[in-house]
Amino acid sequence: MGIKWFFRMLACIPLLVASTAWPAEIHGRSSTQFLWFNDIFTGDDQAEFAQYLNFSLTKLDKDNKLSITGYGRVSQAIHGSDGLNGRLYFLYLDYRDLYDKIDLRLGRQFVNYAAGSAIVDGGLVELKNIGPVAFSVMGGRNVFFNLNGEGTGSDDFVFGAAAYLRGFKGTDAEISYFVKWATGGVARDQLGASFKQYLFNSVKLYATARFDLASEVFSEVLVGAKYYPSSVLVFTGEWYQSYPTFDNTSIYAVFAVDRYQEFVFRSDYTISDKISVNAGYNRQIYETGNADVFELGCRIRPLERLQVTLNYDYRHGYGGKLNGGIAEVSYEVSKKLDLAGGIHYDTYERDRITGREIARQYWAGSNYKINKDMSASVRIEDNVNETYKSDWQGRLAFNYNF
Repeated sequence: MGIKWFFRMLACIPLLVASTAWPAEIHGRSSTQFLWFNDIFTGDDQAEFAQYLNFSLTKLDKDNKLSITGYGRVSQAIHGSDGLNGRLYFLYLDYRDLYDKIDLRLGRQFVNYAAGSAIVDGGLVELKNIGPVAFSVMGGRNVFFNLNGEGTGSDDFVFGAAAYLRGFKGTDAEISYFVKWATGGVARDQLGASFKQYLFNSVKLYATARFDLASEVFSEVLVGAKYYPSSVLVFTGEWYQSYPTFDNTSIYAVFAVDRYQEFVFRSDYTISDKISVNAGYNRQIYETGNADVFELGCRIRPLERLQVTLNYDYRHGYGGKLNGGIAEVSYEVSKKLDLAGGIHYDTYERDRITGREIARQYWAGSNYKINKDMSASVRIEDNVNETYKSDWQGRLAFNYNF
């Protein structure tokens, strides 16, 4: 269904532009890609061509209140079992400032409330400029994708509503409600809230919470603060709690789950334009044990065109003594050509029977700016772990900004 919508709407755009009395403008990005990889189930080689298109059509009316935005992907396998496939991620019509109080959005769109988020085939209405509080209501067909494309059924719907502060400098706040239906009835029923406050030009306080009405638990809570004593130094402290919940219609909803908590402390310091450093500590709390994770990193620019990024983390406690690191290098050969590469190293333990295992990723890439609107890039990587002794994959892309 997504690929048909995509082609039909693209065919209608020239007619819509030609029918307007104002010089409509279209901007966006086209990315033509060749990808090769291994099938995750069979391990067989796969290769495909893919076309991504992201566009925004504006100035369709006198006051520039009407616009159309779209993003989609079409792919054709040239080696492997998959054939022609398409995904329409969003395609919607946006009309703003109706009577200076109403914003309307119709079509396939991504809606994100504190209570939940979804890709929706439907509409969103926002009521604003009526006081310190604005309101939003959305609803329609709930869209999701599986390995073969769009997996939405005839019973998948979603509805949401939100109220949020508007017009307060340095303050954001929202309360919202989100409900999702699937075959079998209500799949999700949630309340959410978010808050953000800036103080003294040096402090940011923020918090988000999501409450699941079916299981009567807070599925997610985040409380944090950032302190900026100067433009080059940032301190971050956060507390996060997660209690996993599943759709009421899912078989996983009957399984017992544990609560997870973590405390995060981090600092980022830019010493100069040549070097910056970061350090962090993460206290992870599980029902059956705790773990401490320490992180260190730096970004070094020994030469004007050369940058080296290094990160290391060490874990001690629940899950064992584990460590991992990242080393990446980027080099600006010229104003048009960039080269980059890196190594990712990680140790992990799935269970006591398998013991400690090692995963490594090696990658290299480049980007070439043909002109101000066109560029070409390539990335190749190899993953080595207990599952794959060698898992090569890559992407060659030609990008055009219009």
